[in-house]
Amino acid sequence: MAQPAARQASVARKTKETDVTVSLDLDGNGHYDVSTGIGFLDHMLEQLSRHSLMDLTVKASGDLHIDFHHTTEDTGIVIGQAVAQALGDRKGITRYGAATIPMDETLTRVALDISNRPYLIWRVDFSKPKLGDMDTELFKEWFQAFAQAAGVTLHVENLYGENNHHIVETCFKALARALRQAIEIDPRKADDVPSTKGTL
Repeated sequence: MAQPAARQASVARKTKETDVTVSLDLDGNGHYDVSTGIGFLDHMLEQLSRHSLMDLTVKASGDLHIDFHHTTEDTGIVIGQAVAQALGDRKGITRYGAATIPMDETLTRVALDISNRPYLIWRVDFSKPKLGDMDTELFKEWFQAFAQAAGVTLHVENLYGENNHHIVETCFKALARALRQAIEIDPRKADDVPSTKGTL
């Protein structure tokens, strides 16, 4: 039996605002090496790797003296591009994934479709404009950038919660678990694209 093709990718993006390189392996063990210059974002991307079981290396530098916006958004773009590249023609994937993740008083649900039709529904509210040094509005920007670049229909809904750290962390962990489901190869249809159209 032939060995399955490696589902790996490396993507670099350099602009006047940021310099981002990402390498990932969809069939990894959740190993990560992340450095964006934004401590909380690093923590969230480590959670993404650990709970999706993707091996993920992210190196980013950006205009943090202005704010965290460009680095946050561009990191989402490049990780999304790497996921899309590693998926290739998306043959054999389960395609759909969903997860509901608790963290203390917080509960968040993510559902996604690796459809090549990018769309984000973001039903997440924060009680404060900042989480540490990071603007809480930037988390939506990361998810939007990721969904667009990865070609994913992505619904993120915080059902309830009070602690902003918990809310954000459950969003990333739920994305990770849903993504882990969706990128799995379906042994019953490993040679087929999961669409009646024959392509995604």
